[in-house]
Amino acid sequence: MTVRIQIADFDLSAEIAALRSGDLEVGAIVSFVGTVRDMNDGSQVNSMELEHYAGMTEKALAAIIVDAKSRWTIHQALVIHRIGKMLPGDQIVLVAITGQHRGEAFAACEFIMDYLKTAAPFWKKEATPTGEHWVDARSTDDEAIERWRKI
Repeated sequence: MTVRIQIADFDLSAEIAALRSGDLEVGAIVSFVGTVRDMNDGSQVNSMELEHYAGMTEKALAAIIVDAKSRWTIHQALVIHRIGKMLPGDQIVLVAITGQHRGEAFAACEFIMDYLKTAAPFWKKEATPTGEHWVDARSTDDEAIERWRKI
C-alpha cells in the first residue's frame, strides 16, 4: 500500500511498472487517472488549485485502502494525489490496484476513488474568467458512497 501527496506530476507507466514489479501472481492491473477539466458546471476553468490537510489526508487515504483490502482480495494499492496549481489537462490523481482477478481490482479501484472524493480532506479552488471560487462537494459523490454501504 502506497499513498503519496505531491506537487510534481507522475509518470503513469513508471508507477504501474513499479506497482507490479516482481509479483508474478498479478493477473489484473486497474488504474484510474483523474485530470483537470477545462469546463465545470458550464464555466471555463483556467486553472485549479488543490489544498490538503497534511498528515490527516494521508491517514484518511490509508484508511480507505485498508477498507478496500478488507472487502476485496487485492495485492497492491497505490494512491497519488497532487496538490498545488494545475492547468486543464494536467493529471490530478492516480489510483492503481493489482490483484489476481480483474473484477476485484476494478471494484477496489472504484471504491477507493469514490471514498477519496468524499472522505479525504482536499479542497479545490477553480480560477475562471469571472474569478476564483471554492468547489463545493457534489451530491453524486455522496450517492456513490451510499452504493458502497449497501455492499
